[in-house]
Amino acid sequence: MPDRVLAPFGRRAAPITAREQFGPYVVLRCEDPCGPRPEAGQFYMLQAATRWGGGEGERPFLSRAFSVLRAPPHTDELHFLLEDVGPGTRRLCELQARDALLLLGPLGVGFRAPRNGRCPILVGGGVGIAPLAIWQDQLSTILQDRPTAATITLLGFRDHDHARGAAILSDALLATDDGSVGHRGFVTDLLADRLALEGASVEVYACGPPPMLEAVRALCAANDVPAQLALESGMACGFGACFGCVVPTRGGYVRLCVEGPVIDAGDLEAVG
Repeated sequence: MPDRVLAPFGRRAAPITAREQFGPYVVLRCEDPCGPRPEAGQFYMLQAATRWGGGEGERPFLSRAFSVLRAPPHTDELHFLLEDVGPGTRRLCELQARDALLLLGPLGVGFRAPRNGRCPILVGGGVGIAPLAIWQDQLSTILQDRPTAATITLLGFRDHDHARGAAILSDALLATDDGSVGHRGFVTDLLADRLALEGASVEVYACGPPPMLEAVRALCAANDVPAQLALESGMACGFGACFGCVVPTRGGYVRLCVEGPVIDAGDLEAVG
């Protein structure tokens, strides 16, 4: 079993201290004094502490899985990035300071440091930028003795409004589908250009929608570059009991909530 930070048993309440808006995205900050500090790429099962399971059609029923956006050092804070795309995310996006989350985590396996002195390239799409923010923070410490190993960050969004989420990270190069900000096209266009420049001296870390991750996987395979992909899947429990988040790998099916969500791209035939 890969190394990981282990979650305490059971759900716990985390009071929300602040709510921020970045275009269509919402960042909730909460206090979690009873939980351990997570690794970048790990996730939490979240639900609102009140009015959960009592909306239209009595939905949402189950907690929702979210990568941790940030866990500032020397604090008890956790940050989560949300977008209203359904009953569960809508209820979470409604929460304000002084409300509370019920959370379980940290869960799963996170990112691992670049191997063999490689420089990291972070590639994010839409709300998938979340685990890259905390990884960017942690890499600044991991690479502090390697001044030439600067982190490159490439982010892709649908349009200008969604691209406001780029403000959550630092020094990112942007692509938008409609060309309203940065490169007109996909973030994988930026990655292809960067891989052509850097060769095999880099390691890629990516999170986003399945078509983007598949394009990242294929590009990295073609360029003989290692990549770690944070995959997404519907999760009912978050700790391996329901087998609802299985994905195929070259070695058989794995549960993303236990063996992932970060998977080596070389272990995958394809994404999605």
